[in-house]
Amino acid sequence: MHAHLIENKPLYEAVMEHLQKELGGLRTGRATPALVEDVRVHAYDGMMELKGLASIGVSDSKTLTIDPWDKALIPAIEKAIRDSGTGLSPATDGGKIRIVLPSMTEDNRKSLVKLMKEKLEDARISIRGVRENLREAILEREKNKEMSEDEKFKLLDELDKLTKEYNEEISVIGEKKEDEIMTV
Repeated sequence: MHAHLIENKPLYEAVMEHLQKELGGLRTGRATPALVEDVRVHAYDGMMELKGLASIGVSDSKTLTIDPWDKALIPAIEKAIRDSGTGLSPATDGGKIRIVLPSMTEDNRKSLVKLMKEKLEDARISIRGVRENLREAILEREKNKEMSEDEKFKLLDELDKLTKEYNEEISVIGEKKEDEIMTV
């Protein structure tokens, strides 16, 4: 009696979710809350994600609006965004913070594509790690006579197919994101 690899899909899915989140934070020409929602802000004697402190809206394709629920946090939020490495410059406007995205230059786009490719490679490495752990588990079970050699080969084959599918999905996601970044 052996578990099917499909039960291990959540391990692969976790890698994909992380990748989507990482890529969501990469700036393309368009304003999106994903650019700032995970920025860590020093608030209430701890660190909190911006999305837990304010509503984040898009007023037009180049402008983000951050409306903190507690106006006293505006300076901390501005500082966190400035220090976040996103290259975004927040400006307070009444009780809201506005971020106008700077225009994307060819150099910006190229360095973003490079960064995106690094994130894709990290995801591929994570996928390989998941595959290796599952492979070890299968070999261990056969060694302990918990499955036949045929079952082992069938599972290893399934594992390779699953891994290949996820690697292809990573490539597709990368191509889409690259188009998004390079579209002026």
